[in-house]
Amino acid sequence: MLISQILDDTGAIAVVVRNGSEASILKGVGTTYELVQEAIGKGLSLAECIRGHELGAAVDLEKLAAEKRLLLPLHHPDAAHMHLTGTGLTHLGSAATRDAMHAKAEEEDTHVTDSMKMFRMGLEDGRPEPGRIGVQPEWFYKGNGSSAVAPGADLVSPGFCEDGGEEPEIAGVYVVGPDGTPFRVGFALANEFSDHVMERQNYLYLAHSKLRPASFGPELLVGDLPESVEGTSRIIRGGEVLWEKPFLSGEANMSHTLANLEHHHFKYGLFRQPGDVHVHMFGTATLSFADGISCREGDEIELSAPGFGVSLKNRLAFEPAETAATQVKVL
Repeated sequence: MLISQILDDTGAIAVVVRNGSEASILKGVGTTYELVQEAIGKGLSLAECIRGHELGAAVDLEKLAAEKRLLLPLHHPDAAHMHLTGTGLTHLGSAATRDAMHAKAEEEDTHVTDSMKMFRMGLEDGRPEPGRIGVQPEWFYKGNGSSAVAPGADLVSPGFCEDGGEEPEIAGVYVVGPDGTPFRVGFALANEFSDHVMERQNYLYLAHSKLRPASFGPELLVGDLPESVEGTSRIIRGGEVLWEKPFLSGEANMSHTLANLEHHHFKYGLFRQPGDVHVHMFGTATLSFADGISCREGDEIELSAPGFGVSLKNRLAFEPAETAATQVKVL
């Protein structure tokens, strides 16, 4: 089952449920967030809660995507209570990609990078037995709901950026219940947009490089994540495919279990505040930047994977370069 949010013919938000090729508006629900709160309150699974509502008019999601009427599949009504975060070096092959970005010719043969150390820690203890806590992964913060960009909308790099590049990932989407219990709503395609040139200057700039917008959706997969997800990431420039490469996710392709990644995010009480929404991106091993691609204004990033519905498409844009320092006023 897939769920999404659209703008209906009146301009209002509507929740859409898709089973197979049939996509229909779900009656009696204003937003996905309201639907999730209903399910939590009634002690039902999301699928059970959905079955308690009638289906309305059928919709063509591909047509709505072309009309830019697809929204994020889940959002919080207050953007400050939505958190975008992620983990890195979690996928088999991700250390090689990161090392390629940070390679120093003089040291390649003699020095084990921090990235490789972190990756090896995941290989050794990132897949603990159920109920046991494994090693913690690399973790980063991207922003709150104001950084979440709808499918079809522009991913805008700030004026001080060095670069802007795609990162094709799977994200877990969560809502925290009234007692602080995190509930996983589902999984979505995600573009964890980053500044790889800035990161490459110095690994300690990674935190800066991640403070960029991100997009996820358009559809949310309800239920378990397949053991192996085999998707495609492509960059389209001037109507032509500039770069295309498969990306892999799912636990069969990861050095950490999802449960371990989820534990090390939600172990912080800060991230168990009732009602908050979390979009946690699980990492990737596929970057166009590692293949020497530099994205430009107007490039379109398209991510797709079987089972995740409509492709996630976003255009890249860049704010004008900043020439003056940000001023702070004294009260």
